[in-house]
Amino acid sequence: MIALFLTNLGNTISEFAGIAAGMEIFGVSKFVSVPIAAALVWLLIVKGSYRIVERVFLFACVIYLAYPLAALTADVPWLEVAKASVTPSFRADGGYVAMMIGLVGTTIAPWMQFYQQAAVVEKGITAENYGYTRLDVVMGCFFAVAVALFIVVACAASIFVHGQSVETAADAARALEPLVGRYASGLFAVGLINASLFAAGVLPLSTAYYICEAMGWELGIDKDFRKAPEFFWLFTLSVVVGALTILVPGMPLLAVMYVSQVVNGVVLPFVLILMLLLVNDKRLMGAFVNGPVFNTVAWATVAGLIGLTALMTLDTLWPGAIGRMVSLVAG
Repeated sequence: MIALFLTNLGNTISEFAGIAAGMEIFGVSKFVSVPIAAALVWLLIVKGSYRIVERVFLFACVIYLAYPLAALTADVPWLEVAKASVTPSFRADGGYVAMMIGLVGTTIAPWMQFYQQAAVVEKGITAENYGYTRLDVVMGCFFAVAVALFIVVACAASIFVHGQSVETAADAARALEPLVGRYASGLFAVGLINASLFAAGVLPLSTAYYICEAMGWELGIDKDFRKAPEFFWLFTLSVVVGALTILVPGMPLLAVMYVSQVVNGVVLPFVLILMLLLVNDKRLMGAFVNGPVFNTVAWATVAGLIGLTALMTLDTLWPGAIGRMVSLVAG
């Protein structure tokens, strides 16, 4: 619980980094954008009901379409993209492995698992509606991966192809503008701001949910400070610390976002192992235990992530170790 709290706090900081970086593209200082964003997120959760929060989050999901639109306005060799999507490649260095872990960590983050189950409970979903909930999750997973693909494609077809150097999100937008136009650059910024603002609300909620569940405290968006003080104070603490940390002068925004996602990927296998043990326990799940296909995919994901984390750790301790291992295997 403590490890997840620290991981989530790092992720919350990274979301405010995303807001700051995205607004800098439009020339807005982080000292203006971050406090306003923190106040909006806090007011939505503390003063809103679960029904209102859910609708705001659903609307935020629609804005993710900014990324596919940005990719479609770029000059993309789609046949090459399709081929590369089904023929994975690998490079023998720690940075490449860390990026792989980060990509998984930002797509299947540990906090998502806790938020998902807590939202199902708070919404009052019963076994009779389980099929609809499962369909909702599957569709969400599909669109999340599709959006991630378009983000990669938009940047690869423009910034990478032209050898641009990117140190900040503002650099990314400036690099995109002459290559794919101001429209795509603006869409990229809008997508980044929306994704970060969305997660800046969900991440602290996830933290408050699982700590209150573990400690047996009252919880729920439909409650208030009097009925669930621990829940709302945990949420408030995460938001305040996340926002204040980003206001530190010289804070490397992209580095904060990147490192937090790699940490997500490292922590994820341990969360998934515990989840898989629970969802395969017939005493708890009855007829709803995990099936063989889902078990195979999940355990393969766990094994893959543990393997990648071991490689990254090895390369960190002994730089170049991955390359030497690959050479030995190939030779």
